[in-house]
Amino acid sequence: MKTNSREIIIYYHPESSRDRKTVAHARGIVPHVRTYAFGKTPSTKTSWQTILKSLDMHPKELLNKADPYYQANIRGREFSKDHWLRVIERNPKLIKAAIAIKGNQAILCNSEQDIYRFKGELA
Repeated sequence: MKTNSREIIIYYHPESSRDRKTVAHARGIVPHVRTYAFGKTPSTKTSWQTILKSLDMHPKELLNKADPYYQANIRGREFSKDHWLRVIERNPKLIKAAIAIKGNQAILCNSEQDIYRFKGELA
């Protein structure tokens, strides 16, 4: 999933204050920011594979392990990578932070300041 280098795409939880701040900071970096709420836009296994490849992460690393649903239904279980992708597809609310994509680079924004890594201001 490659985007224009003058545009940032952000997948986020709109009810999260941190994620809304991430979007606001992104708008200070580039003139064009497209936002997609987790769970409100269709997500496919292929799109998640592309995002995870750009993040260089395993699907399990995206999940909020403190979430009550995760604790009750997923904790302690091991799945294949394909099954982890299905967990993300069906439970996007478990994703722990906003994901920002610019060009061919993606960042998991655990802090709203992480978005500045696109400018090289923060490592």
